[in-house]
Amino acid sequence: MPIHKYQRVTTPGPDGTTLYFRNTETNEAIELAELNGWHYVFVPDGAAMPEQHADIGWQAVTLTDSEKEQIKAVSRPCQLIADEMQRRIRAVYSVEDEQYFARIGVGAALGVYAFQTGEQDALLAFGAHVEAVRQWGRGERAKLGL
Repeated sequence: MPIHKYQRVTTPGPDGTTLYFRNTETNEAIELAELNGWHYVFVPDGAAMPEQHADIGWQAVTLTDSEKEQIKAVSRPCQLIADEMQRRIRAVYSVEDEQYFARIGVGAALGVYAFQTGEQDALLAFGAHVEAVRQWGRGERAKLGL
């Protein structure tokens, strides 16, 4: 799943213009983020992108792990995925539940906490739910080439 980058070109003045990338007719490409003056765009496999203006420097790139992490940190699409992950967790568990499981989990890991009846099963169920949500989020970011 290719990632491309380009630089916006702005013509100053009262009638100035800004050149952006040209998307497909169905807006398949998704602008992910801007880093160091470059705008990174996810282009799905098979998307027929129109010809791009030469001045924007449109080019396919292979992201380093560091660039992927930087994009994830500032990307609006990635923020929407993170918000949905929180929504999915909160649909089942409250913040107070999560804090409770964090406390007993840390205590159990340190060997200073003895589980009450059912607590261990509840902790395992919480962990499984959160991991399933995290896996969903990883899959959604992977669909964006991240």
